[in-house]
Amino acid sequence: MLVLPVLTYDPLDPATVNNPYPALAALRWQAPVSWHDGMSSWVVTRYNDCTAVLRDHTAFARDRRRTGQTVPEASLSVQSLDPPHQAGVRSLFMNALRAQDLPGLEARARERAVGLLREAADRPLFDVMAEFAGPLSLSVVCDLLGVDEPPLTEFAATSDAIMRSMDGGLDPALVEPGRQAREELTALVESWFAHTGRPGGLLAYVRAGLPTGADETEGLFIRNTARVMFQGGYSTMTAALGNALHTLTEYPGAQDRLRRDPRVVPWAAEELVRFDGPVQGTSRTATRDTTIAGIPIPASDPVVLLFAAANRDPARFPAPDQLLLDRRDNRHLGYGWGTHSCIGTRSAQACVRAALDALRTHPVPLRSAGTARRQPSATMRTFAVLPATLRP
Repeated sequence: MLVLPVLTYDPLDPATVNNPYPALAALRWQAPVSWHDGMSSWVVTRYNDCTAVLRDHTAFARDRRRTGQTVPEASLSVQSLDPPHQAGVRSLFMNALRAQDLPGLEARARERAVGLLREAADRPLFDVMAEFAGPLSLSVVCDLLGVDEPPLTEFAATSDAIMRSMDGGLDPALVEPGRQAREELTALVESWFAHTGRPGGLLAYVRAGLPTGADETEGLFIRNTARVMFQGGYSTMTAALGNALHTLTEYPGAQDRLRRDPRVVPWAAEELVRFDGPVQGTSRTATRDTTIAGIPIPASDPVVLLFAAANRDPARFPAPDQLLLDRRDNRHLGYGWGTHSCIGTRSAQACVRAALDALRTHPVPLRSAGTARRQPSATMRTFAVLPATLRP
């Protein structure tokens, strides 16, 4: 019989940061739609309820301006606009993605991953995040966009400040560093649009596809979307890789299976993200009085959809707490869902597949080599430090 803990959920409590799934299971079982005083928001934990909210753009807004709130210009992108207003920008970026050679991108990512593992194997231990996940993710996202890689250490600090500012509702001290970091990154992206840059790549396609006579507002949305794709793609890929490789060190039988059978790599890339995904949730605002699973939601109330809980909902995923590398029916919410899902989902999963295939063929399995430390973040589940070794 499943014994659930007392109903509590503090997303920044160290125990929750380390392992949120028992608390999320209790929340999903006892109060699947409930008001959370700490977040000043409704929280939704079941898969079907989360996807129902994500589908209903009329009753639940991503664009907070629809409920009378102010949104800084720097935050207006394809991720913060709602249909139909996001359609033009999203279509431009999705067409740009379809025009890319994603199999070639994945092959180059695998080559880079093999090289990083080879370098790591020369040391007694290494930090998966700083020496594998971060460099590989930056390489892949810059390859996709068709831009030169910025210095990793500086960019990682900027990205981290932006990522942590997403928890500004829980810790207001994170907001200003995130705003400053966003300004720095905006300047870099502006420089990409000001110069022709190298041919090929997603940004070259976007520049060429800019609508004739586009006004400054539309141009702003496009540049902001490029920034979000760059920073969000890097941080999400880095988090997904760290979580996946950590899981494989925790489940050596799964790593053995992966090394024996290359056919499971595509399914494993999805299952590892479902099992311990990078994006913990997202938010919406009720545009009118409505309900979720029969629970009344007043107009203007915020709603947080907890993807990490939905991805382990037994009503959607049989044996949800088991890692099943060959799970087939696996439409998880690890990168979001629908029109606001991560634009770079396909490239992120190509990066994960490349990393898994490189790890699968490395002569020595990956093992833990010290105490891992999570980033104290509620929105993005990622590691600060993840020591490992590739020595026998």
